[in-house]
Amino acid sequence: MKAPFVLTIAAFVALSGASAAADPVSVEVAYTTKEQMKFEFADGSNRFVLAVLRQGTAEGTGVFAGAAVEEFGWHDIHPPISGDPQGYLQLTAENGDVAVLRWSVKAVFMKGGDKPALFDNGFWELVGGTGQFEGKRGVGSIIIRAAEQKLVLEGEVGDKP
Repeated sequence: MKAPFVLTIAAFVALSGASAAADPVSVEVAYTTKEQMKFEFADGSNRFVLAVLRQGTAEGTGVFAGAAVEEFGWHDIHPPISGDPQGYLQLTAENGDVAVLRWSVKAVFMKGGDKPALFDNGFWELVGGTGQFEGKRGVGSIIIRAAEQKLVLEGEVGDKP
């Protein structure tokens, strides 16, 4: 019985040490929509899809701070029930290095005041990059604040194992 306990503690210590090498990320991106296509369905469901190109600048702390951000998004929305936005963010640092993030969100509408409140919460993953982002891994949370036209990214970026 002692061996599994020791292995569990050793695994916890190893994983804790691995996360310490990662750098925290905390940024907000105020964006503007540059291009948008809306696809509406004629079935009376209110479902629609937005294909968007949005741009902004990441403000905050960590390796993404100050980067120019482009969103290439596909927002599958079924108001007032749910939605499944997803896409890619391309972040270009001030020195020209590029990070590519894949993201996915679950949109949930909840009763609130005169109209349903929308909660857009999900995750992002660093899937590619150049320069300082080459050979890196990253993961974190993403929140879309559609009414404010903002994205909020929290997480960590570190070396690939």
